[in-house]
Amino acid sequence: RSPEAADRLRALGAVAVVGDILDPGIGQAMAGCDALVHAAADTDHGHGGAAQMRTNAEGTRTILRAARAAGVRRVVHLSTESVLSDGRPLRHVDETTPYPARPAGSYSRSKIAAEKIALSMNDETFAVVVVRPRFVWGRDDTTALPTLVEAARSGQLAWIDGGGYRTSTTHIDNLCHGVDLALRAGRGGEVYFLSDGEPMAFRTFVSALLETQGMAAPDKVVPRGVVRAVAAVGDLIGLVTRGAKPAPLTLQGFAASAVEVTLDIGKARRELGYAPVVSLAEGLAELAASARQR
Repeated sequence: RSPEAADRLRALGAVAVVGDILDPGIGQAMAGCDALVHAAADTDHGHGGAAQMRTNAEGTRTILRAARAAGVRRVVHLSTESVLSDGRPLRHVDETTPYPARPAGSYSRSKIAAEKIALSMNDETFAVVVVRPRFVWGRDDTTALPTLVEAARSGQLAWIDGGGYRTSTTHIDNLCHGVDLALRAGRGGEVYFLSDGEPMAFRTFVSALLETQGMAAPDKVVPRGVVRAVAAVGDLIGLVTRGAKPAPLTLQGFAASAVEVTLDIGKARRELGYAPVVSLAEGLAELAASARQR
């Protein structure tokens, strides 16, 4: 992803390979490997469009084909709970919940396509396992936490209908533990939700994250209906300008942060022996310590 990221990998004893997930030639770097963890994706929650579909769907197809040709036998494909998002609450959903008829946006559509491609390639000699985390967080986060901090600092963060709706979360260590278990014990062709366990109120969790950075949570509250209307306008802007003009919010962003999203991880517990290895308190303490060191 960057020279700095490559240096960190080398320092940990890994071999860093620079490549493009749309280049079939990347399979040369997989020779002699036993397993693949496919985590690369365009996670933009804006207009997305054809470029996002190409990266997430065709990138998945290219990578898995290359892995199979290189002799890789097991794959863990990182998906997302967003494959079920259409803007309505997702309450205690499990792996039997069907894809929505009208996905929330480009990110959901592209990850649905990627997940279908990955599962279609599973066979007796090439086991493909899918894991779906929700709201990944933890030390060295370069996506969710910086965005929340900037929104709070600029005064743009507000609680939708008070923020009392619940959310599942997944600490990065718990996600890595789940991926490890999926590599070892996951059944090919199966999907597993992963999370920190018990969900909590969205406002409570985000406030705790901000506190680790020495920031107080805002008191501003906005009605959900107003936010939903802004998202509709944002989708229209993206459609008319084909993504050339950034929108303040889209239905994809609304679905991720404005409604309840809670997961049932019973299948991962039963079949993988999954249990969170890092608690909420431990993860928050680590974040706070890291912030103090910086």
